[in-house]
Amino acid sequence: MKKYFILPLLLVLAVGLSAPLAFTQTTGTVKGICKDVEGKPIAQAEVEWTGTETGRKYTLKTNNKGEYFSLGIVPGKYNARLVKDGKEIYHFNGVMVGLEETTTDFDLKKEQASTQGMTPDQAAKAKESVAKAENERKTVGTLNEKLNAARAASDAGDFETAIATLNEATQIDSTRDLIWFKLADAYRMSGPKQTDPEEKKKRYEMAAADYQKAIELRSTSDVAQKDPDNNKNMAAYYNNLAEAYSKSNKIDDSVASYNKAAELDPAHAATYLFNEGAVLTNVSRVDDAIATFDKVIAADPTKADAYYWKGVNLIGKATLKGDKMVAPEGTAEAFKKYLELAPDGKLAQPAKDMLASIGATIETGYGTKKKTAK
Repeated sequence: MKKYFILPLLLVLAVGLSAPLAFTQTTGTVKGICKDVEGKPIAQAEVEWTGTETGRKYTLKTNNKGEYFSLGIVPGKYNARLVKDGKEIYHFNGVMVGLEETTTDFDLKKEQASTQGMTPDQAAKAKESVAKAENERKTVGTLNEKLNAARAASDAGDFETAIATLNEATQIDSTRDLIWFKLADAYRMSGPKQTDPEEKKKRYEMAAADYQKAIELRSTSDVAQKDPDNNKNMAAYYNNLAEAYSKSNKIDDSVASYNKAAELDPAHAATYLFNEGAVLTNVSRVDDAIATFDKVIAADPTKADAYYWKGVNLIGKATLKGDKMVAPEGTAEAFKKYLELAPDGKLAQPAKDMLASIGATIETGYGTKKKTAK
């Protein structure tokens, strides 16, 4: 009679990846000249560039000629303020920064002249536009304060405060994908702290709903589509959504989300697929897990843990014939490859134990031919 073996649990690994891509231009340049109403340079002033969606802020100093310049500005929509001695002198809103050079001059003489000769209706519209831009600036500032407070609370393990703070932020402005993403993170991370099974289930369901909201908002954002890191950020959203689904036992939805993350961010596909393999291992979908770890290995042949967990799933298909364990083909090779790649890894001893359990010799020369004795 055949007897099958129970697989150990494998924890899902990294979430919310944000590793930078290499060897590609992902930032732009901003520059300009600042002049007062008399056309003279405004020296030793500050030009603040604040992302309207990300809240990312760059503060640049003007030189004695009133010039400012900076490399490394992440593309997106920004509000630019000219500040002298702590007081705002002038600002522009909705300035688009791309991968090319962006020139924004603060010429107060020119700006003053442009408002002269306006009709009352034009002047009213100009005033309304300025008021709207100022309101946007204040909103972004408030949202940044909420994000910072929520991050501090989460770092301290106080997810209830983080959730309350981020819910307040969604009431201020419900169109920012980052707010919903962080709120979803807070719900997801609060799940393990719940002692009531129903409340724990609810937290993961709330997390999934908020991740979906973040994905929807980002996928329809014109600014996000111009972000060179958009696919990488979206992949992180799908990765975390996949974990929330797995905690709710929605395995097929979890697998689909991990696959979407891998599709969006091929550079980190091995990590997303490894997480998928972990979920499949934990629910004993052995054949699916083996196929997924094969994909991980194809994406990153150096990922030692993928070989180990492929071996674990293969040994889960082993059978007993009398007192002898018979493992499927490829089981020993998987564990040996792990030992070749990570001879001192944390799973080295378990790998050796697995090899011993199926009567295989412990060798780490997998993939190389043994020399024939002369």
